[in-house]
Amino acid sequence: EVARDMDRPIAVMADLPGPKIRCGKVPGDGIMLEIGQEVIFTNEIDQAKVEQVEGREIAIFPTTYPQMVDEVQVGQRVLLNDGAVRMIVTSDDNGRVQCRVTVGGLITTGKGINLPETNLSAPAVGERDWEICQWAVAHDLDFIAMSFVRRADEVRDLRRRLEGICAVDKGNAEQSGSRIPIVAKVEKPQAVDNIRDIADAADVVMVARGDLGVEMDIAQTPVAQKKIIEACRCAGTAVIVATQMLETMITASSPTRAEASDVANAVFDGADAVMLSGETAVGEHPDLVVDTMTRIIRAAEDRLADLPHRATPPPIFTQQKSRVAAIAHGAWHIAADFGAEMVVAWSQQGTSARFLSQNNFRIPILAYSSDERFTRRMAVLGGVSPLHRDPPGGFSEFVKLVERDLAATGWAKPGAKIVILGGEPFGKPHSTSSVVAHIVREPE
Repeated sequence: EVARDMDRPIAVMADLPGPKIRCGKVPGDGIMLEIGQEVIFTNEIDQAKVEQVEGREIAIFPTTYPQMVDEVQVGQRVLLNDGAVRMIVTSDDNGRVQCRVTVGGLITTGKGINLPETNLSAPAVGERDWEICQWAVAHDLDFIAMSFVRRADEVRDLRRRLEGICAVDKGNAEQSGSRIPIVAKVEKPQAVDNIRDIADAADVVMVARGDLGVEMDIAQTPVAQKKIIEACRCAGTAVIVATQMLETMITASSPTRAEASDVANAVFDGADAVMLSGETAVGEHPDLVVDTMTRIIRAAEDRLADLPHRATPPPIFTQQKSRVAAIAHGAWHIAADFGAEMVVAWSQQGTSARFLSQNNFRIPILAYSSDERFTRRMAVLGGVSPLHRDPPGGFSEFVKLVERDLAATGWAKPGAKIVILGGEPFGKPHSTSSVVAHIVREPE
């Protein structure tokens, strides 16, 4: 309702929790672990305890993941409480994993366990995750964010399952592409290793720096972010950078200089979107933090617009020899030679908008569609402002519609140079066939 009142497409994403490995029940206020202390994980107890063995205190914990005792190997790290408590596996015999604490701290019931070097058999999509997928489909959500991704075949498996439950009228072209797009959250080191295949398989990739920063050496996290963004650029896949971008604004009214630089650098690196989490979910200044992030993004984009640049379509686009991709690439050169202030496209299912977004325009892209679902989904594409409108009767009618919208919003004034993409019949997918260099007139 808010989106309709504001005439602004707002996409909604379902976030699958994925498998969660946690400590089992811990009595009282918890167990304090000290550096050098021995710790055992086992399935043989229901509640944690501390035992005295030859004058040494050994802490013993149950977990919510029974396979842990079989899959963890000697020399691998075990991290608890978002990496605040760390230990190394020293023995994995007889259904027990024995560790030595390297960074101590308090462990209470339900604290998360990360196993960054362990190849876990837990599926990326469990029963609870699939229930959420079915709910998301039933309630017409726009994206499904998939946690715990390690390999591209996990993304492809979820895609096949979604295609089985998404209602599609085979005789109606408007219904093609009804499957909800998948956002692959990169939060495991294994996913970074396989990022090129994952970027090819997913619709969108998210750099989930919270869990990724726990599981990787913190010094490698910025390097991994750049590697992920570059892989997505090569694949023509939209990429979101998320987590702790303006973390101090959960309580403070302004970010640190480092946080502002973090947001700007994501823009400079080529991210399509940046994401707020705790800052707006539980923060004290949700509207202020959005305004602050918007101002940082605009300043970074203004700087990019001043720098020399060229069309840089992803290699996969040129390899595919796609008609729409070629038109989008040509539109970049027309816009550059014409001195256009904006590119406008009718993009029924977001294809033209995606190709335009990936061509490094550095001027606004206005994308129209008569399908509300795809109008919302285009919101994740960098540089793209989607609009939902009824299909015009022809190209001249589309031009008039654009001029009315530009006058109403103030995005461009009469005399402004723009490039327009479209094709008849409007409202039919994959019909883009024309590019026009146009000077905006007073709306009729």
